[in-house]
Amino acid sequence: MDFFNIKNVSKSYSGHQALTDVSIDIKKGQVFGLLGPNGAGKTTLIRIINQITAPDSGSVFFDGKPLKADDIYRIGYLPEERGLYKKMKVGEQSLYLAQLKGLSRRDALRKLKYWFEKFEIQGWWDKKLMELSKGMQQKVQFICTVLHEPQLLIFDEPFSGFDPINANLLKQEILNLRENGATIIFSTHNMSSVEEICDHVALINKSRKILDGNIFDVKEKYKTNTFDVVYKGSFVKLENALGANIQILQHNETDRVNELTVRHLNGGSHNDLLMAIAANAEVLSYTEQIPSMNEVFIRVVNENN
Repeated sequence: MDFFNIKNVSKSYSGHQALTDVSIDIKKGQVFGLLGPNGAGKTTLIRIINQITAPDSGSVFFDGKPLKADDIYRIGYLPEERGLYKKMKVGEQSLYLAQLKGLSRRDALRKLKYWFEKFEIQGWWDKKLMELSKGMQQKVQFICTVLHEPQLLIFDEPFSGFDPINANLLKQEILNLRENGATIIFSTHNMSSVEEICDHVALINKSRKILDGNIFDVKEKYKTNTFDVVYKGSFVKLENALGANIQILQHNETDRVNELTVRHLNGGSHNDLLMAIAANAEVLSYTEQIPSMNEVFIRVVNENN
């Protein structure tokens, strides 16, 4: 079921077209990757969702109804540029921000106690934010983002500045939030994080959406019928047997085994290719190359440009 819908949204600033007729449908409980190069329009779209700005045309729907002002209490936003007050004490501003999101002081204190203990940061309560490292500050902002248990969460480069241990901790918390029913928009340039976390992606370039789909389907779509083969036998015999429809991209011989990378030029049957190789060599492994999201991103953007 679609939970958040952006329909034909366009936005321009002083002659610059930030978004052009963008439509996106996000399902409940989904981690939705919002991708694109710098300046593509992602930040403008996030600002529209947060009602910081309004679209020039198009519509936004939250849970089947037009987005309205008090929906902000159902949204949590972790911006790339962190926005906490450097000279304010951690506990004081965490409590203040929680109450801005509609929590009572009592509920806010209870929830903050839970999260501060979970992240093992109880000792930071009376510290000023400026006394903490960038990673520590981001932990505090993450807590402030999720504390009111929003139905829609927007994370913009959430792992920036984190060491691998804390990045993994945050990643697990994001997945836990999804398991507990939250819907998540995840914006990043780190494509390995996209592969680990996202169910679905949309790619915006030069104000327009140029790719939209389930992450598995997207990677399948951009396969190139390329295979890595490890075998024992004569390369010359195998080369002669493969024929004109099979392009040999790379070959490496060692004392023990041979390695071969081939591409099926006419998109024929994988079984036919495997059988042709197996008839002329002892196949030890046969693996199709599936493009990474990083490769898909570069290819699609370059083709669009």
